[in-house]
Amino acid sequence: MNIRMASLPDARILTDQNIALAKESENIVLNPDIVLDGVKALLSDPHKGFYLVAEENKTIIGQLMITVEWSDWRNKPIWWVQSVYVQKEWRKKGVFTQLFRVVEQMACTQSVAFLRLYVHEHNTSAILTYEKTGWNQEPYTVYQFSL
Repeated sequence: MNIRMASLPDARILTDQNIALAKESENIVLNPDIVLDGVKALLSDPHKGFYLVAEENKTIIGQLMITVEWSDWRNKPIWWVQSVYVQKEWRKKGVFTQLFRVVEQMACTQSVAFLRLYVHEHNTSAILTYEKTGWNQEPYTVYQFSL
């Protein structure tokens, strides 16, 4: 398995996997054109973040996205792990673990304070995967204000 940074030619498969992720994890149907534009916007602007992809035989089988939050309390960035998706036939085969280990190594070399992620409370398989790879639940609740 190869882990690499995603680039613009990967935008379509990242879009498809993001759409599948939303449907599977939250039963949300996303607009493919909006998602594609969002993926391309991130891939075109490293200040927004980046995607890592896992490949087997040059086929993308998994992904995760990193976005950056600045912590004035720590004077360091916090990386948010988002858009985690592994194709069904590759789940429970270590794909997320390998993606995560690469992110962990990258974060250590770039003075990142820590990694964070959020997960839907009913996505028990993802929660178990995160806990198995060393993530801890924190005492925060996410709020959203729609505009």
